[in-house]
Amino acid sequence: MIDKEISEIRRRISPEKNNIDIIRGRYINANRETICEFKSLFGLLTEDVIEKYLGVLRRVLSGTNGRNLVDIGFSMGQVEHGEEHADLQLLRKTGLQDDEAAKRFFDRAAGSVQSEGNTLILLAAETYDVPVKRRDEGGDGSSDSMFSYILSAVCPVKEAKSTLTYDPAEKDFRVRSCDWNVGAPERGFLFPAFDNRQTNIYNALYYTKDPGDSGEGFLGAVFGVEPPVPADEQKEKFETMLAETLENECSIEVVHALHDEFAERIDEHKKTRDPEPLVVTKRDVVNVLESCGVSEEKLEAFGKSFDEEYGAGADLAPINLIEPKKFEIKTPDTTVKVNPDRGDLVETRVIDGVKYLLIRADEDVTVNGVAISIK
Repeated sequence: MIDKEISEIRRRISPEKNNIDIIRGRYINANRETICEFKSLFGLLTEDVIEKYLGVLRRVLSGTNGRNLVDIGFSMGQVEHGEEHADLQLLRKTGLQDDEAAKRFFDRAAGSVQSEGNTLILLAAETYDVPVKRRDEGGDGSSDSMFSYILSAVCPVKEAKSTLTYDPAEKDFRVRSCDWNVGAPERGFLFPAFDNRQTNIYNALYYTKDPGDSGEGFLGAVFGVEPPVPADEQKEKFETMLAETLENECSIEVVHALHDEFAERIDEHKKTRDPEPLVVTKRDVVNVLESCGVSEEKLEAFGKSFDEEYGAGADLAPINLIEPKKFEIKTPDTTVKVNPDRGDLVETRVIDGVKYLLIRADEDVTVNGVAISIK
């Protein structure tokens, strides 16, 4: 799903626009034992409870596409014969009315939870009358098709500390007993995907709060699929591949050139609001390496490693390869943070056989807040 489609569904998850009929949940302890399970008519809940539930569900559609939000694909076999996919479809088509399908879903999801505390698993269903053309694009909002989907959120529930509070009835201060508070979801999903503003039962949109978490247990249990490579792991693999294939030609200038190229593309993509996901290819990376004077031997080694690691013709999301606002240089005892736009201020030198980092200091320099002079 592209950002525009995700935003369109996220805007539905509001008190004014949502069309949620039923919300289900299972509350479990650290041993995955059920504390309680519920099924509620959403419209009969109080306004404040509705707003809290919607706030949790809306978080499942937030974050960076490609990092926190990841497309999950189902094979033809899974769609036709997979038990997990069949239950998701049944829950969607019945609006969560099928109790047996709901029980199987909660059993799978609860069985995958790895937490030292309590956990709330939420499940909601909604039907969206998709307009032919959105109002912000000049349409009149008339319906063209129906998009029925389910949203799920897996949230930690933590015990709050007791506090001293004022009791208006007694006109006195009391110690308030501990409450159990629902935290922001750690993972969740939207099924099916809303691709090209249409139902796509061959995909789901998976949410993870931590881009470094593969969600292997949850994805395997709920979807029956292998997890994609987490965003943080993609970055680590790319960095390792550069260092190992370029070897002594992996200089600070090469790393800065790649960072500049990717950051510029990310910034331009945001400015143009291009709905298509931003990707870079092996050829894009090789072009930058060539411009830095990397030898043909090292380029071939990089290309071979790229194909082995990601597959020939693979596209990578640059947002998963760099941190656009961060350019950091580390040694075992030193960390230097540089404005990404001024990486040219830092260079490496070998002086009398000793390796140095040189930082040009044309303006004021402070150490622990104290202005110093350089002689």
